[in-house]
Amino acid sequence: MGFPMEKQMVFLGLVVLFPLLCTSDNTFTSSRATYYGSPEAYGTPGGACGYGGYGKTVNFGNVAGVSRLYRNGSGCGACYQVKCTDTEYCSDDGVNVVVTDAAEGDRTDFVLSTRAYTKLAKPNLAMEMFDYGAVDIEYRRISCKYSGYNLMIKVHEQSRYPQYLAIVILYVAGQNDLTAVELWQEGLKEWNPMRRASGAVFDYANPPSGSINLRFQLSGNAGYTWVQSNNAIPGCWKAGAVYDSSIKLA
Repeated sequence: MGFPMEKQMVFLGLVVLFPLLCTSDNTFTSSRATYYGSPEAYGTPGGACGYGGYGKTVNFGNVAGVSRLYRNGSGCGACYQVKCTDTEYCSDDGVNVVVTDAAEGDRTDFVLSTRAYTKLAKPNLAMEMFDYGAVDIEYRRISCKYSGYNLMIKVHEQSRYPQYLAIVILYVAGQNDLTAVELWQEGLKEWNPMRRASGAVFDYANPPSGSINLRFQLSGNAGYTWVQSNNAIPGCWKAGAVYDSSIKLA
């Protein structure tokens, strides 16, 4: 899945982010999981969420592609605890993963990176787990916690100053789904929606000059809420740059 633009956009930058994942009180749901191979056992930088290098290395490469949990991109960045249930090789805690892609296997909700799939097994029993290919699991949503980081905004490398702005949202902590992003148009005195181009990537043609105010709609345990960042992106923004929104989520 890519950008529905004249040409497909890709991330070239590598952003290494390591979240601390805290479990919630949610009950477990039964499903199935499989895995995909990669040379380094990490995630893929070409995932549908548009994270680029972040999607490969976040959470030490313990990442997953999901099917119905992708939710048209609003499920990107969500964290889950996944435990296998149908073999004697299964570990008690399983693995905590971050959603970075959309994917579907053999009646599965999760397609795990090789590194993540290995952690479903007890120590030294990973090879036996791989023989199964797909396993029964149970999973639950957990909170993402990024110690020392606020919500961050990365300007997509294919943005073209000043005519076209695309951003990807990083460090969405807690159990929050990012459902909308709006940009303030000072001349019109109104908030205008940015388009969800792909996954966690939002874009806007002909953005206003000067610094840009943004607000983000989040869906979480408290329902829908808006959080706002004034001067979130400077007037002289640059493609590939990462900016701090000063928004701290829990």
